[in-house]
Amino acid sequence: MLLAHGIGGRQDLPIPFSAALTGAILALLVSFVALGALWRQPRLGGALTGARSLPTVIQTAVTAPAWRWVWRIAGLVAAAYFCIGLIFGPDRADNPTAGAFYVLFWVGLVPLSLLFGPVWRGLNPLRTLHLLACKGLGRDPELGLRPMPAALGYWPACAGLFAFVWLELVAPERATLPVIGAWLAAYTVLMLAGAVVFGSRWFDHADPFEVYSDLVGRLAPVHRRRDGVAVWRNSLDGMAGLRPAPGLTALVVVLLGSTMYDSLSNAPVWVRFVQESAVPVPVTGTVGLVIVIGLVLTAYRAATALAGRWGAAEPGTTAGEIAHSIVPIAVGYVVAHYYTLFLLEGQRTIALLSDPLDTGADWLGTAGWTIQALGTTPAGVATLQVTVIVIGHVLGTVLAHDRALALFPRRTAVLGQVPLLVLMVVYTVVGLLLLFAA
Repeated sequence: MLLAHGIGGRQDLPIPFSAALTGAILALLVSFVALGALWRQPRLGGALTGARSLPTVIQTAVTAPAWRWVWRIAGLVAAAYFCIGLIFGPDRADNPTAGAFYVLFWVGLVPLSLLFGPVWRGLNPLRTLHLLACKGLGRDPELGLRPMPAALGYWPACAGLFAFVWLELVAPERATLPVIGAWLAAYTVLMLAGAVVFGSRWFDHADPFEVYSDLVGRLAPVHRRRDGVAVWRNSLDGMAGLRPAPGLTALVVVLLGSTMYDSLSNAPVWVRFVQESAVPVPVTGTVGLVIVIGLVLTAYRAATALAGRWGAAEPGTTAGEIAHSIVPIAVGYVVAHYYTLFLLEGQRTIALLSDPLDTGADWLGTAGWTIQALGTTPAGVATLQVTVIVIGHVLGTVLAHDRALALFPRRTAVLGQVPLLVLMVVYTVVGLLLLFAA
């Protein structure tokens, strides 16, 4: 589908791949030892009452009610423009719909959320439509027909995220307009129906794109406090503020496992297996996706269960408490895996968006764009991929360490983290092997 996700490979690294892998493992080990010696009290996730406010101009754009409506209207306009190509455009390779959906939107949410926080909450056209309908009916948008059960947690978003990654990675004809349109139609009906029943809070826990943007956005350096003031913050404070909830562990595992499966699906050994198998490709892909996610979940559950036992934590709490530490790891894989796809295919998609009906028009003035390498080289991309994966694991180690200090008794805090360190090392090795297997 579209372009290859990466242009790097083992042979493109400026140092041997084995040396890069060894360096990544050593970085985790050194981080673990340094944290154990120097970081002995929980420091993350505290109140931001003393945090420095953003400049007035940015503060206004973030908090002013008028500007919030600017972003809502922008989301509606972008969605309407997207629908021109989806509904009325020809089902050909030059239609920008697939690129806009899978590349500009899905992949583009990561850098936007990393910089500005959970941006999709403000842009989400479905949330805006629900808000406008409630205003027209004189109803409070937060109130539905019934309260949302607390046990629901993130399970709806988890199911939605799995449905999307299955569409992106497995579904037959997934770049065609009928398939994309059918998926989006079902998504729209489910989101709006849920909002009617449970109110606008449904989007917070059920919309896979809002939840995805929120997870990534917790690493953003900016944050809007409960009192409405936008402030600078330590990115790890934002991630440490993510508390356990039903379905959270499954959600972050689906995010990480699906990215790992995407790497596996591009590996020659997997491509050859699928081609030689008598089983239909969608069946093989679905089973492979489920197995990879299941293996990631099994490893995580085993490591956190052992960590809880060794750390003398309350039984059954460790998996949920440590789940937030998986998010920067998943983000690192997403950046590594989709960097060149976003950079190169994103340019092509922007050019095609100027003519969504394929009539020779140039509505946006970008039809004449040509794809530029923008300084990327195979060696540079490969180095970037290794770097962001290692950074993601190191940040995950820091988050897990800080939470372990609060979760485990002091005498067992370091011992309880050993299984988590082993898990990080396993994820690093497997992730790098899969990423550079293509």
